[in-house]
Amino acid sequence: MFGISRQGYYQREQRANIRLKKLQQVKLAVVQERMSLPRLGTRKLYHQLKGVFVDKGIKIGRDGLFAFLRSEHLLIKPRRSYQKTTNSKHWLHKHPNLYKNRKAVRADEFWVSDITYIDTAEKTGYLSLVTDAFSRKIVGYHLHESLHTDGVSVALKMAIKGRTTTQELIHHSDRGLQYCSSQYQEILSSNGILPSMTDGYDCYQNALAERINGILKYEFIIVKPKNIDQARTLIREAIGLYNTRRPHLSLGYKTPDQVYKKSLPILLNKDYI
Repeated sequence: MFGISRQGYYQREQRANIRLKKLQQVKLAVVQERMSLPRLGTRKLYHQLKGVFVDKGIKIGRDGLFAFLRSEHLLIKPRRSYQKTTNSKHWLHKHPNLYKNRKAVRADEFWVSDITYIDTAEKTGYLSLVTDAFSRKIVGYHLHESLHTDGVSVALKMAIKGRTTTQELIHHSDRGLQYCSSQYQEILSSNGILPSMTDGYDCYQNALAERINGILKYEFIIVKPKNIDQARTLIREAIGLYNTRRPHLSLGYKTPDQVYKKSLPILLNKDYI
């Protein structure tokens, strides 16, 4: 009646069942990947799982993966939140912007620093991060219970301890009280690091640091910790995954650790010629 043979009908049903089984394998692979990276976006997921799909004989493109995850309600929804952690209206000296209109061409050339809040069930903690601008690797971090300079300095000292080169290094931050303090500036000076700060109150002049804050908070720390100690454990694990597992579009889908380590032989050779 409809111009379709009995054989054609059953073949179509068979193909649909095979495709359904393949898509279930896709879903399983996505769920397994998101056990480590729970808010990893679809583009990065496709890059990470493309080899798995080929090995299993699953034909699905990036747009097809988007469509399938949308139908399964597995797309990541953006979350918006903001809480001020920077006090820029103070009398301390503010350094000029040495990072403006420049692009890092090697590791440990520019570090960008920022502070973000981490909510716990008991109280709010403050996470200080120091990130290498070339590789996007987090090289120093510390979660502290107040916005005092001591906690911010711990993150900087951690970054300095792992520094790989004696070439010129510029530390860029906003004009927050902690970064302008004599304690913080003395650490930079004693280690031969040049200070750089945003020109005014524009957060986009420290956009990379802001971006790293967002990735950690909204892709990794998706459950509110009970207290500061539990938050410290979550952050340590999150930064380990971020540095070694999460691919970056801006790095050609490489991880920060891969890009950072790849530059080490070049840096070491230059330092000791």
